[in-house]
Amino acid sequence: MTSAPGAETESDRPDGIVRALIARGVADAIITPNQAKRLFALALEARADPEVDFAEIPQDDERLRFVTGFADIFVTLGIALFLGAAAYLGADLLGATRAMPLVALLSWILGEFFSLRRRMALPSIALLGAFAYAVFTAARSGLGSFDGLMGPFLGERFSGLPVTGAAAEVTLVFVSLHYWRFGVPITVAAGMLALLTTIIAPLLAYLGAEPPVLWTLLVLAGLASFAVAMHFDLSDRERLTRRSDIAFWLHLLAAPLIVHPVLQTVTAGNAATTGSGTAFAVIAIVLALSLVALVTDRRAILVSGLLYAGYAIGGLIQEYGGAGLSLPLTLLTLGAFVLVLSVGWQSLRRTLLRLLPEDLARRMPRPRD
Repeated sequence: MTSAPGAETESDRPDGIVRALIARGVADAIITPNQAKRLFALALEARADPEVDFAEIPQDDERLRFVTGFADIFVTLGIALFLGAAAYLGADLLGATRAMPLVALLSWILGEFFSLRRRMALPSIALLGAFAYAVFTAARSGLGSFDGLMGPFLGERFSGLPVTGAAAEVTLVFVSLHYWRFGVPITVAAGMLALLTTIIAPLLAYLGAEPPVLWTLLVLAGLASFAVAMHFDLSDRERLTRRSDIAFWLHLLAAPLIVHPVLQTVTAGNAATTGSGTAFAVIAIVLALSLVALVTDRRAILVSGLLYAGYAIGGLIQEYGGAGLSLPLTLLTLGAFVLVLSVGWQSLRRTLLRLLPEDLARRMPRPRD
């Protein structure tokens, strides 16, 4: 029987799985491109071997490598203890201003081994987080000291939020160097956050940080991050390369920036005391987010709205006479919703993609069997 064009047959599945593993190995510099070709040729031979059972390999449509073994957790614990102690001793001996550059330097040195040579995912994420935070804190402290010295000459033009924006710009430069050296996927999201802070902080200083302005700027920042994430996603529909991991972290950044301001606006800043009309509006927004998550095959933006959905469902249950059981019934409803989505995720995606314009649907990540 001839398969439909573009359909994935049972015999194709092993090739896709192995291709993903080999591509990840090349991206992480574990193997060379020439070794990848030889390994894939070996995989084609193994496909015909009845002793090889590819069905035992899970096919997760959002493959992410956080922990490859307990060694990752063990090393991350050691990093946290070491850098925490270094920050404390540095502040005590050198002063708080000089302690953070020390932490940044130590994070970079540790990255040379654990990120560049060992390619350990969780320690690399922890080291990038420590490096970015230390650089930002050091820059913020240094620029704040400069502001104190130059205050009589600059007035308020270089204080508060503008200093934060300038510190974020410094962080962006150093984070870019970190990515050039180590290539940790989460670094792109950290750089995006620094870039957005560089833009938003001075605007808030000029326009004021009142909720309408703040929420609008945060939503625009989230949409920008979402657009960049989709750029990476659409360039790797099969999610076989590092671009897919970069997109995941950008989606994780975009989700709260979009969801929190929108739902805070709908609930007037207090999701715990919603009326029935507001509760139904929140649930409608969460369902709309579910559609976006299904189409893009990314769950992060949906997860960000579940807390608000819980408040809304709990409010409805209390309003309609179930006050004593509001918490368990809310958790039961949310749990059932998440489980139904988890079980029917790919089937629902296929249905939604059929409803989209053909050109748009073809560019989205395809559902897996």
